[in-house]
Amino acid sequence: MWPDGICRVTGCYYTKTIQFQDINYQLSQNEDKTAIFEGWCDFLNYFDSSIRFQLSFLNLAASQETFARSITIPPQGDDFDNIRSEYTQMLQNQLAKGNNGLIKTKYLTFGIDADSIRAAKPRLERIETDLLNNFKRLGVVAEPLDGRARLSQLHGVFHMDEQVPFSFSWDWLAPSGLSTKDFIAPTSFEFRTGRQFRMGKKYGAVSFVQILAPELNDRMLADFLDMESSLIVSLHVQSLDQVKAIKT
Repeated sequence: MWPDGICRVTGCYYTKTIQFQDINYQLSQNEDKTAIFEGWCDFLNYFDSSIRFQLSFLNLAASQETFARSITIPPQGDDFDNIRSEYTQMLQNQLAKGNNGLIKTKYLTFGIDADSIRAAKPRLERIETDLLNNFKRLGVVAEPLDGRARLSQLHGVFHMDEQVPFSFSWDWLAPSGLSTKDFIAPTSFEFRTGRQFRMGKKYGAVSFVQILAPELNDRMLADFLDMESSLIVSLHVQSLDQVKAIKT
């Protein structure tokens, strides 16, 4: 992992990640839903066969302190500070009444094959700029993650529900002789039986869904994410060259 957010996953495969927010699709009128869907199709068609990407939807538990900080709206020094303060107080009151403490985040991770980081960096940055513009056209707020933010995200996944704070500085790497992996890895991994596993003190299971239906209900993903428990849903997408796909 580099400070600018580029990660070398394998010897020649490099990735970057963008975090994006919700768009109010389910409450939209049918005409607006159609426009959103067509825009999303155009968004997906941007990816050619040389770009692999993954959509990740994370529902992770957070500590009361972290969750309270995430819903606090900082003052901006303008006439709306009173409204911000009132809204923050309302959210904190809801939290005090027993909110389950789940923080729901969404990410798009994209990657390319390249001979070196020098070759990968300019192309990844161009793709990132294009994707941010495409998100903007959809009316979706999005921002790229730097290296520390990506490590923090991975740390949250590997220490799910453990409330272990993420502590890391790039200055610690050289003196310690450690790599970025050492700051995010769980205490242990166990893969003994089928789809079940143990990660640190946490037990989990992995399910694979092969979608063969010609049509999908637009509620399918939303129904998964509405489950009020720690959950990660990942969609791995690889575009295919049409000529090669037909021959195959």
